[in-house]
Amino acid sequence: MRTRLLPLLIVLMAGVLLALGFPLAVSLAAAEQQRVVVDRLDDTARFAAQAQFVTEGVTGHAERRTTLEEELTRYNDVYGIHAGVFHRSDDAMARAPRHWEVPETGVGRQAFAEALLGRRSHDPPQVWPWQQDGRIVVASPVVRDGDVVAVVVTDSPTGQLRSRILRGWLLIAAGESAAMLVAVGAAFRLTGWVLRPVRILDAATHGIATGRMNSRVAAAGGPPELRRLARSFNEMADNVELVLEQQRAFVADASHQLRNPLAALLLRIELLALELPEGNEEIASVRTEGKRLARVLDDLLDLALAEHASADIRLTDIRLTDIGELAAERVAAWRPLAEEKGVRLRGQGPAVTAWADPIALSSALDAVIDNALKFTPEGEEVTVTASADGRTSTIVVADGGPGLTEEELTRVGDRFWRSGRHQNVKGSGLGLSITRALLSAGGGSIAYAHNEPRGLRVTVTLPRNPPTA
Repeated sequence: MRTRLLPLLIVLMAGVLLALGFPLAVSLAAAEQQRVVVDRLDDTARFAAQAQFVTEGVTGHAERRTTLEEELTRYNDVYGIHAGVFHRSDDAMARAPRHWEVPETGVGRQAFAEALLGRRSHDPPQVWPWQQDGRIVVASPVVRDGDVVAVVVTDSPTGQLRSRILRGWLLIAAGESAAMLVAVGAAFRLTGWVLRPVRILDAATHGIATGRMNSRVAAAGGPPELRRLARSFNEMADNVELVLEQQRAFVADASHQLRNPLAALLLRIELLALELPEGNEEIASVRTEGKRLARVLDDLLDLALAEHASADIRLTDIRLTDIGELAAERVAAWRPLAEEKGVRLRGQGPAVTAWADPIALSSALDAVIDNALKFTPEGEEVTVTASADGRTSTIVVADGGPGLTEEELTRVGDRFWRSGRHQNVKGSGLGLSITRALLSAGGGSIAYAHNEPRGLRVTVTLPRNPPTA
């Protein structure tokens, strides 16, 4: 969830910083240029005051003009700014450099025309750092006796201005980057604080879903709503565990309590059979149903014990086990029964290790192999194969029986479920349910699929990594 929430927060914060940064950068550029324009206006006003006294036919005219030209030349040499005083006819009164003229078009001509009207020129267009040929032209009128007799024009290069704007922008970018890093760190901590209870809740939910009914959530940290959710989850889990424990206890107690009366009933049936003629069909049917009921009670008790082990499993029961060797032992144990039925039972595979409870895994394999032998006809084959793949190890039991349909594959493993096509085969429909409970106790699983060209393929999957507390 953090991978989805964190990018969203980062994008929002980046948008806010950019929305603040762009106006700040524009304001900085405008302020820097305004400072240059004010300086140029002061300079043009000073030159205009000097040019007022440069009048044709007045004593000292030549000396004043020479002084003005020297001022403009020094100004140009020191600052690299073109400056000049021009009559209304565009003739130069004084200028530096000497070849410079008022532009015929563009911003310079517009500023000159405005000064001729007795107005100071408007602020020039904004200069940006990427405008290599940008210049600032400022013009001021020279007024004598209320008339505009000349215009002072300055044409400034913008290299230093653009450098200052660029440095300011770099400082803004550095500040925004630092703010972004701080915001990302804060968002990371915030999402961790908010999502940590969610991750713990997700892990506890997964634990309960996989049979670890003692999984709980520590109701600490995070927003108050999530802490309340954690407490509610723990209460729900306690109630569910209590109900399941009561159910298991009821099944176990009922199975145990029914065994003694059933055993006594079967004993009386056998005694009654001694009084009846040999081969009596009714007494044989009663004896068969009694034995079937005893088998169902035994399976119910085994299922209750298996589910209880799944809920209260201890990590000390799980150890690194050579499941290849264990599978070979179970194949050897079931081979006499297979030979008696005329079924070939083969085990294959190298030494493969996994973390499992050997006793529970042996019981689970017994149930799967027994199921395979029940439904495999004479002359067919049952194979038990152990292998490893990445983080898991598997034991595959494949038979050559009639198999199951797609609909039946979704039901296999349910309690008391048996295929309608196999009702004549002995069994209670609890064997695979017991197997699933035994495997889940050790972190394993069981899956069912078609076996080509026919039959059922049962895959027992076990972890290769040690369990965590």
